[in-house]
Amino acid sequence: MKRALVTGASGDLGRAIAKQLAQDGFHVIVHAHRQLDKAQALAAELNQQGFAAQAVQFDIGDTQACAAQLTQLLAQGAIDVLINNAGKHDDAPLAGMEEDQWKSVIDVNLNGFYNVTQPLLLPMIRRRWGRIVSISSIAGVMGNRGQANYAAAKAGLVGASKSLALELASRHITVNVVAPGIIAGEMTQDLFSPDMIKARVPMQRMGTPQDIADAVSFLVSDKAAYITSQVIQVNGGMA
Repeated sequence: MKRALVTGASGDLGRAIAKQLAQDGFHVIVHAHRQLDKAQALAAELNQQGFAAQAVQFDIGDTQACAAQLTQLLAQGAIDVLINNAGKHDDAPLAGMEEDQWKSVIDVNLNGFYNVTQPLLLPMIRRRWGRIVSISSIAGVMGNRGQANYAAAKAGLVGASKSLALELASRHITVNVVAPGIIAGEMTQDLFSPDMIKARVPMQRMGTPQDIADAVSFLVSDKAAYITSQVIQVNGGMA
């Protein structure tokens, strides 16, 4: 059974992705940082349903912590699929943004990509198979007022993923990006009125976490074996 690591799986998107990958037949490693209880509850739920899952906790912004935990996970078996989903935002206009706001968002959203992905690459290369999907954002494609730090990090994921895709293509390892638009969940429930959604989204509705999970499910499947270095925008037609 192939194993898939989903970072930030205690949140809405990560939870949906982890559940979908479990249903797809993967042993899912459910990652969390501060909300280990949610990751453990999800892993227990999946196991009770007859799927295979386990929960892990570490700070993806901490290079040493990542290396130590990933070494332990690799000792248990190969990690064939990586979903870089963990992220944070700390919004402010750039003119008033504190240095820590900039650095902390970059550390989690972009440096976290390096900290988790890099240790898994040589094992994937030796097996000559792997799937890496990073969750960016429409902010990383279009920009967003008050989110220069977040948009910079999410745009960085696109550039890093495209470069990595070129490095790994000959080894049958695909690297892609999913860029969600406005997705229903805890982070957005109080931010957008129905009128705002109708004005901004051609499909006139928010997306769902399952919409993102379905895109990820396809990209890690054998059906997407010839798709790499792509940014799949799941945003209801926003341009």
